[in-house]
Amino acid sequence: MLTRLLAASAAAVLLPTLAACGGSSSSSSAAQASSSGTPSSTGSASTAGCVYPTDPAGAARKVDPPPTTPSVTGKVGATIETSVGTLDATLDADKAPCTVNSFVSLAHQGYFDDTPCHRLTTAAAQFFVLQCGDPTGTGTGGPGYTIPDELTGTETYGPGTLAMANTGPPNTGGSQFFIVYEASGLPPQYTVFGQLSPAALKVVRQVAAKGSDNAFNPGDGHPKEKVTITKVTTH
Repeated sequence: MLTRLLAASAAAVLLPTLAACGGSSSSSSAAQASSSGTPSSTGSASTAGCVYPTDPAGAARKVDPPPTTPSVTGKVGATIETSVGTLDATLDADKAPCTVNSFVSLAHQGYFDDTPCHRLTTAAAQFFVLQCGDPTGTGTGGPGYTIPDELTGTETYGPGTLAMANTGPPNTGGSQFFIVYEASGLPPQYTVFGQLSPAALKVVRQVAAKGSDNAFNPGDGHPKEKVTITKVTTH
């Protein structure tokens, strides 16, 4: 689900395509989905509001869809409590209104509570991300709806970037997101919706330093140090 972020790159080519939910049935397939599914969409939020089509793959955890009119604007604080430490972040609701609207809605409904970060890529994969947001921990789970891509085509993925995974085709993001912990030359196909604090980035780098189990490809697997999101709050 790196293709709900990185699945694509794990699956077929070295393209760091991150796949998320929708379609695959295992962590490795999720990785494949990410690899094969490239978030190369040019879609964005409608001026009339956000549209969240139903995902035929269904929901990994039952939640209500977000409101079509975004509930937040500007900079939104987020706190991601995890088993390895607290990750503070700032979300950009002006740059990615529909994405942040969905993230805030899922957080308020407890969707992310007690969910694992199921994927870590390291140097051998040629990009550096920790992927989270799937309650099933397989890389195939999503919220039962999809999110429009919010891209300019100039996106870059530096340390601390928060971005959305997808299943490959345009506008197939869901709940899975990834944290970039070192500069990664990903194509501008993943919606960027926030930034970790320096202290939070340090926590993620400590996890990454312990490596992955290479379950999908060399440098691409589950983090050796288990990471579980216990609660996400926004403010």
